[in-house]
Amino acid sequence: MKITVTGKNIVITDALKNAVVKKLSRLDKYFNPDVEAHATLSVQKNRQKIEVTIPFNGVILRGEVESGDMYASIDLVLDKLEKQIRKQKTKLLKRNNSESLRFQFIPDDKGEDEEEHKIVRTKKFAMKPMSSEEAVLEMELLGHNFFVYRDAENGEVNVVYKRRDGNYGLIEPEF
Repeated sequence: MKITVTGKNIVITDALKNAVVKKLSRLDKYFNPDVEAHATLSVQKNRQKIEVTIPFNGVILRGEVESGDMYASIDLVLDKLEKQIRKQKTKLLKRNNSESLRFQFIPDDKGEDEEEHKIVRTKKFAMKPMSSEEAVLEMELLGHNFFVYRDAENGEVNVVYKRRDGNYGLIEPEF
């Protein structure tokens, strides 16, 4: 696995980079050697944050952890990613009864966390064409933290969402 480490508002020291590479290389046994992992370390005030993204076979594993210590965040994100790998392996085995990924058996020590999620409610709504500004207003009126709409200019389905910092984000499809 190829591991890329970048930093935002932090100087990546050799010790920090080696810690990330050492911890993430524990996941090598699950993936082919050509899979790339991207780790982004950032610091905001006294919050140490790590984001790890591993795209493979059309699936994206992503873990994000914030804590007061960067090394603790690295350990926690590794646990999160291993849990996602277990979940993905179980899902693949149930779906087509074969292993399409190079997985080793991982003992299941957290049985209640392995529940399969089910869709419990389906909602349909009419999408009228609107601008992103109108969609933000509609989202605020509804009191939601995201809103799906059809863009008036190009007719594509987009999503606006409220970010943790109070600003808004826009998700557009890419073909």
